[in-house]
Amino acid sequence: MIIEKANYYGNPNIGIYVYANDKIAFVPKDAEEKLVKLVKSTLNIPVLRISIADTNVINILIVGNNKGILLPHIVREHEYRKIKQEFEGNVAVVETRFTALGNVCLVNDRAALIHPHAYEELAKFVKDFLEVEVVEKGLINDIPTVGSAAYINNVGGLVHPDATEKDLESLLDLFRVRIDIGTVNFGIGFIKSGLVGNSTGLLVGERTTGPEIMRISRVFGNG
Repeated sequence: MIIEKANYYGNPNIGIYVYANDKIAFVPKDAEEKLVKLVKSTLNIPVLRISIADTNVINILIVGNNKGILLPHIVREHEYRKIKQEFEGNVAVVETRFTALGNVCLVNDRAALIHPHAYEELAKFVKDFLEVEVVEKGLINDIPTVGSAAYINNVGGLVHPDATEKDLESLLDLFRVRIDIGTVNFGIGFIKSGLVGNSTGLLVGERTTGPEIMRISRVFGNG
């Protein structure tokens, strides 16, 4: 598993701006060419410059896996069409009051965990378009924005350090991948902000320390 440090114009919260699965990555339209090249080489996938609702916080607003991508209702028509054209999978716009889909949903190809208050509005979309086997609602400790508190793919998962042993057991049973607690960017527990990737590689925020990277490496191994 390749792990590289990255930033977006000096901002180490790379997981806010970049979305990736095993098929494609999305970066902001104004992303520096060196970031585009790093994403492409580390994750070994095509990279699409895109905005969501004319903003660059792509990974907060969308959620997806290798089978599908869900977009918030505030997405522009031209953005939807571009994603639909470039991604070989399901693409759907979710008509719900929740727009930060990436913060309220945690998914891989097998399962999904959804913010309890968002569950009724999102569960069917997640089940139908992301084609997961299991959809559950829940918290990570007392954190309802489960998508912000962890990063999960088909290899492993890194979770907020406040997660309890019971949380970890539940996540292991749900996602069926290696799970452990950790931090990014020198102690940040909201993992999504500083970690993005796929089954080939990971990008971490540039402030992520050596010990943090070692823990991440142990969780995700060699894929």
